[in-house]
Amino acid sequence: KPCPLCDEAKEVLEPHKRRFILQEVDITLPENSAWYDKYKYDIPVFHLNGKFLMKHQVDIEKFEDELTKVELQND
Repeated sequence: KPCPLCDEAKEVLEPHKRRFILQEVDITLPENSAWYDKYKYDIPVFHLNGKFLMKHQVDIEKFEDELTKVELQND
């Protein structure tokens, strides 16, 4: 905290927020030490349905493609 990169990523994702649930994880908390060890130099990091999707910044085209695939699978 603060995390300007995270804030920027959330702004990019804002138009799509009704299509997914954003779960933020504070990797500096002791209970999230495994995430910290893995991603401390790579925030923000995004997973979709438990699968790594992207890091550092939002690749909106990739995000939209993967989100659409998940939505089609759930129909």
